[in-house]
Amino acid sequence: MNRHRHPQPSSWAALQASHRSISGNTIRAAVLGANDGLVSNLSLVAGVAGAALAAQTILITGFAGLAAGSCAMAMGEWISVQTSRELYERELRVETEELARFPTEETDELTSLYESRGLERTDARRLAESVIANRPLALQVMAREELGIDPTQLGGSPWKAAASSFAMFCLGAAVPLIPFFFASRRPALIAALLLSAFVLLALGAAVTTLTGRSPLRSGIRQLLFGLGAAAITYAIGHAVGAVIG
Repeated sequence: MNRHRHPQPSSWAALQASHRSISGNTIRAAVLGANDGLVSNLSLVAGVAGAALAAQTILITGFAGLAAGSCAMAMGEWISVQTSRELYERELRVETEELARFPTEETDELTSLYESRGLERTDARRLAESVIANRPLALQVMAREELGIDPTQLGGSPWKAAASSFAMFCLGAAVPLIPFFFASRRPALIAALLLSAFVLLALGAAVTTLTGRSPLRSGIRQLLFGLGAAAITYAIGHAVGAVIG
């Protein structure tokens, strides 16, 4: 049946790549959490520093940003993964009902799938019939082949993704705050920019474990985006500080 079909992978390799992306939710949440924490808090710190406020005020503001951002990030990640799980569960319920009500049509679909993979029609039909006859196996096969869902994963654990995102956001957001424990506003800001630039490069390279892109290119991209955001907020903070100061 076609009313809930997702785009089908053109090959088993493509399906396996899809599975890897689904099972990598926790890793993705960790890397993105650290990057978001660093960029958002560096921008916040730069904006407050641009207003020429004291290092102590900048530090307090930065910790407030760390706490608020990490909680929001964790909640958003939990909702995202849980919503995906609920969608997959619905798809599986619909597929289970279709296997029960329309076994012939499901056999035809699976036969066509196997034919598209290179099997002769007779062999494809025989294999499809043997799969559909075993209902639990049929559900697993149809979930993977027709829907692109791994029924043993269902998008991963929302709690693990949320916890990973929370922890890594905190770590990332702490990076630009460290120099303000030891130096006054301007030297601390310079040190925070240098330290953050190094970590941004490292995070950009780390992302390539998921994307397969060039580590150097990805690192430079992260660096430019992060420092660009900090420059914008510094300029805004400086302008606001000049007006209200």
